Amino acid sequence: MLDKVGIAKRIAKEIKDGYYVNLGIGIPTLVANYIPAGMNVVLQSENGLLGMGPFPFEGEEDPDLINAGKQTITTVPGSAFFDSALSFGMIRSRKVDLTILGAMEVSENGDIANWKIPGKMVKGMGGAMDLVASAKNIIVAMQHVNKAGESKLLAKCELPLTGVRCVKRIVTELAVIDVTPAGFKLIERAPGISTEEIKNATRGKLIAEGEIPEMTL
Repeated sequence: MLDKVGIAKRIAKEIKDGYYVNLGIGIPTLVANYIPAGMNVVLQSENGLLGMGPFPFEGEEDPDLINAGKQTITTVPGSAFFDSALSFGMIRSRKVDLTILGAMEVSENGDIANWKIPGKMVKGMGGAMDLVASAKNIIVAMQHVNKAGESKLLAKCELPLTGVRCVKRIVTELAVIDVTPAGFKLIERAPGISTEEIKNATRGKLIAEGEIPEMTL
């Protein structure tokens, strides 16, 4: 079973040279620490930054340098700062190659719910709706089950939707799963996790064909 760092490391393997990548709040922000050395990747933060680097070491934080989740970050040579209008212009014009988001629920047809739980106070949807509507590719980084042990990979989302039929791949503490026209498809198992355990933790339709390989980080 993976921890949050393990999920981030596995997702970092999905990033390709030359990509422009937006990292959402939560687990996705950790991906910045695990971009392969020598790879030319530009990380975009929706609050107005191109060229986001890894998290700073303790004592080296600059409170003026933050990501969309209000965490202190670093920049890389050639980074650029701009206003939110320009940032969302980049997003809406599909300049971002890959968006990595957290989620509360994902359905077997690729719907995502990641902004609101009814009855709980929320500050707003933020940029998630723009990102899921405009990104060329969306990978979700999430826990497979909630704190009550209930699956977050469902036949149909029960929470208010952020986007419809947009998620391509999901990485959880248990597995790598693709969204296909036939339902969820199991691609890789987390170390020490069986296919049966993943099936039991998934409420949506899960396709598991042949021997499912164990993921490497």
